Amino acid sequence: MDARFEDGGEHPLNLGALEAADLEVISALAQDAVFPISEMRYEAKARRFALLINRFRWEDKGLERHKPERVQALLVFENVLGVASQGVDRGEADMVFSLLTISWEPRDEVSGDVILTLAGDGAIKLSCEALEASLKDVTRPYVAPSKAVPRHEG
Repeated sequence: MDARFEDGGEHPLNLGALEAADLEVISALAQDAVFPISEMRYEAKARRFALLINRFRWEDKGLERHKPERVQALLVFENVLGVASQGVDRGEADMVFSLLTISWEPRDEVSGDVILTLAGDGAIKLSCEALEASLKDVTRPYVAPSKAVPRHEG
């Protein structure tokens, strides 16, 4: 049986970032999230880039009581003026990505680029008028299919 947030005395995440330090927190909580290419959207008119990710629950304090968990979450960036990518083939409908880090590279006092670094040398760059990001859990936690905590070699 999958867990509920209440079982660990925890609540779904609903975080926002308006500066680089806030984005570092979101990056840490989204590390090792996986998502299929079909769950990536750029809405140019709305200036919004969104991902529906399956994130590992790094904040879970109940790992000693139950198997590792993931939860589906919306990772949304506003004020996006353009999107560029490397190592992302939109023609590969079955492609699944693993998110390693999210970083902010300022161009001036307000604008800059959000860099989503993916496993396997892939990256997505979001050119932003200003930093505005959110991470919101949208499902109950579920047992991670691997039943393991993600590990990084090297």
